[in-house]
Amino acid sequence: MSTTKSAGSSKLGRDSGPKYLGVKLTDGVSAKTGQILLRQRGTKFLAGKNVRRAGDDTLFALADGIVKFTTKKKRGFDNSQRTAKVINVLPS
Repeated sequence: MSTTKSAGSSKLGRDSGPKYLGVKLTDGVSAKTGQILLRQRGTKFLAGKNVRRAGDDTLFALADGIVKFTTKKKRGFDNSQRTAKVINVLPS
């Protein structure tokens, strides 16, 4: 008895669906509490004021306000520096 099908079976043709990552609300747009600001894998953007990071690194608003993107310098454990992108929600 055969362990695999003989005709018409292919091991190709499987693909995962899109993950819809990226910025959901841009700079200057008003955000409501709990609204998703950005979906990401890893921490490319950091959470600033009135923003929290979810378990899958999604950033969401903690309060109503205006979305503001900024940059700041971060120092690593090995004393190296990088510029980090930060998302804030400022009260309107």
